[in-house]
Amino acid sequence: MDIDELIDEVIGREGGYANHPADRGGATRWGITERVARANGYSGDMRALSRSVAAAIYRRLYWQHPGYDRVARRMPQVAAEMFDTGVNMGTKVATGFLQRALNALNRGASDYPDIAVDGVIGPRTLAALDGFVTRRGAAGEKVLMKALEALQGARYMALAESRPANEAFLYGWLANRLG
Repeated sequence: MDIDELIDEVIGREGGYANHPADRGGATRWGITERVARANGYSGDMRALSRSVAAAIYRRLYWQHPGYDRVARRMPQVAAEMFDTGVNMGTKVATGFLQRALNALNRGASDYPDIAVDGVIGPRTLAALDGFVTRRGAAGEKVLMKALEALQGARYMALAESRPANEAFLYGWLANRLG
């Protein structure tokens, strides 16, 4: 799946305009919050944010900037999962999930060295991913996906438990963002 298909899926899932009172993100269109739209030069009414502007924001902020395009060259399914998680939770969180999973799956640093969980795809994270691919092969991608989804699911539960208003979103998060 390429980035255009991933963006289409996210936009389709996020839908049109929303401004749910329990959502701290406020007004959104195509899943792009007003704060993100404004930070990226959009000054119009959020109800009028075009799909093409939203797609450009997704491509730049949630694919190219965090380096998920570089992850995709190694493990496309993992990159797709990180993109989706990054859209929903932030790219630093999604990248931190990858880094935590790689550290936990390196058999006590015997397969490759532990890396900092800093939320940045840099040379060390890519080297760890390469080490994981070398040791685990294609089957490793499925296991890494399970680790990423486990971390994501645990975060959703913690968000709902720590802020009762988030319970309004928990069912949808679990239904639409995992598996």
